[in-house]
Order: sequence, then C-alpha cells, then structure tokens
Amino acid sequence: MPLYLTEDQTALRESARDFISGEGSIAKQLRKYRDMGCKDGFGHALWKQFGEMGFTGILIDEADGGLGLGHVEAGIVLEEIGRNLTPSPFLVTAVAVVEALKGTALRERWLPGILSGDTVGALAVDEGAKHRPEAMEMVAERSGNGFRLTGRKQFVVQGVSADFTIVAANSHEGLTLFAVEKEAKGLTVEGVRLADSSIGARMDFAGVEVDSDAVIGEPGEGWTILSRVLNAGRAGAASEMVGVASGAMDLTVDYLKQRNQFGKLIGEFQVLQHRAAHLYSELEIARAAALKAQQLLDEGSHEAEAMVSVAKAKAGSVSTLAVQEGVQMHGGIGMTDEYDIGLYMKRDRVLNEIFGDANYHADKLARMNGY
Repeated sequence: MPLYLTEDQTALRESARDFISGEGSIAKQLRKYRDMGCKDGFGHALWKQFGEMGFTGILIDEADGGLGLGHVEAGIVLEEIGRNLTPSPFLVTAVAVVEALKGTALRERWLPGILSGDTVGALAVDEGAKHRPEAMEMVAERSGNGFRLTGRKQFVVQGVSADFTIVAANSHEGLTLFAVEKEAKGLTVEGVRLADSSIGARMDFAGVEVDSDAVIGEPGEGWTILSRVLNAGRAGAASEMVGVASGAMDLTVDYLKQRNQFGKLIGEFQVLQHRAAHLYSELEIARAAALKAQQLLDEGSHEAEAMVSVAKAKAGSVSTLAVQEGVQMHGGIGMTDEYDIGLYMKRDRVLNEIFGDANYHADKLARMNGY
C-alpha cells in the first residue's frame, strides 16, 4: 500500500487534530492534572469526550457498536495525542485492551463502557525494570473452577484508574491472560507517578481468585493473544512518539524564528538549519515506518511483527533526537518548567519504555533474522 493517508483518513486526522489541540492541549490537560496532584493523571471528562467523538471505538467491530476501523486510524489519533502531550488512556485501553478482548465473550462485559468513555482498562505484563515479557514469572494455579494468581507486576500504565486489568501469568497449560476486576480480593495496587506526570502502578497479586470466565481465550493460548496485543500497542506507541517528535520540532522551529542573538534570528544560522533539516528527514522516516507497520497489521500480514519492531525502535530514536535537539536549541530556558519543550522530553522517556525500548526491538529484529 502507498505510504500516505486516504481521503477518509485525512478527514479523521483533521477532526482529531482540531479536537485534541483544543480540549486536549497541554495547558488544559497535562499541566492542569499534574499541578493538582490528580491520582489518575488524566481527566475522565476528556476520556468521556473521546467516547462521544467515536475515537474509543476505532478498533471495535461495528457489530459491537464501534467504528470497525484499523490500526492506521488509531495511529492517526495517537499522533495527535503525542503532538499535544494529552494525558489519556487511549493507547492502553482503546488499542491494546480492545485488541485483547476482540472475539471473546468478555467483550460484552467491557466494550460498551470503553465505547462510552466510562471504562478504563490496563495491561499488566512487565515485572522488572525493563519490558521483558519472555521472562514472566507470575503464576496462575488451578483453584476450583478458576485460577489463583500469585506474583507482582509493575509499570502498569493507568493501573490505578483501571476498572479491570488484563493480566498475563504462567499456568499449567502455558501462558494465560485474565481479566481481573479492580476490587478483586488479594489485589493491592500502588500508584507511582512517572516522569511525564502520568500514573503507573505496582500490583501485588496475593492469591487473587478468578473464575474461568475471567480467562481471555483459552488457558495456554496467552502468547498468541498477547503477541497480537503487544504488536497493536507497539505500533500505537510508535505513532504517539512520532507525534511527540512533531510537537517538539514545531516548538523548536517556532523558537528559531523568534530568538535573536548577535543581531540575527538564530534560525538564520546555517548549523541550526542543518540540524533542523536532519530532524525533519528523520521524522518523516519514522512516520512512514509507523504507518507501514499499521497497514501490515490491518492486512494481517506475516511481516507485520518485524515492521512493528522497526517502527517502535525508529520512532523511539527519532523522538529522543527531537526532544534533545529541542532542549539544546532553546538553550538554558529549555530546562525550565515555564517552557513546554521539557515536557516533551519527559513524555519521550516514558513512551520509549512502554512496550519495549529501541534496544529491545533492535535485539528482537536481530533474533528474528537469525543473529
């Protein structure tokens, strides 16, 4: 497929851009909820508006009340979220969690609330300092007609706010996914403020009992479902990082056109022009990689997984380049809270870690190619 948006996708981008740059702006959302010390780190009223706009239903089938669109469309919304640093459960809830629920009986329980913007879901996979799903140690033991979950999860984005959490654990049959409700007995959730002011969570499962209806798919089929979920989340995170890079570059270019030094606008200095041009070219490559990964996911291509890792790694490196160049070109004021460029740097650090950083995906690609 060509690496550009269709007419309908372009219209969606314009709608998302207008809405998110207005209602989801840094001043209205990120700074507001950060400064008030909000325990959720985002506004539920805005999440409700996401539902009213139909954005929460982009990946939900039409038969279930959604728009029945694809990962490309989800990526369009995520790029605008990244551009405006909008704190929102969209990436985890409307992309990763929805992908996990597709085709399961649990979709009838949770999708209506996600569609309306009333429900938040979380994904509990990571257990260590880095994203390493292959090293999962959490255990699910048979108990009556269900399972008993024992172990710890951390870096659970929106875990404090979630009405339910999709949890990955090792059962006798193999890796299995469970939908665990927030009031489950034996579940302890500790909120942790991340670098970008969003709220993650550490979760302790001290023999949490769940019945067989909480199983997503079939026991032992977890890797098949989790791979699909992680691919969706990684591709979405790549688009959000492209948005972060775009927003940081826009701020920086505007500053280059305003700041005077030695009687000239600093944007007239050739060395800064070269750096800005290099960043622009890298950003376009990252955007193309994210779009290609999402197109392959929508096609169900066997090449999608590799391209998703390419997109996540490339978007991560370009986002980091954009925020570092932005802070440097702003000079000393780039390190102050008064200017938004530093907020982009913080969001970049968190997004790089979610669903695996550039090093993780470079290694994953090497292993896929026999190295």
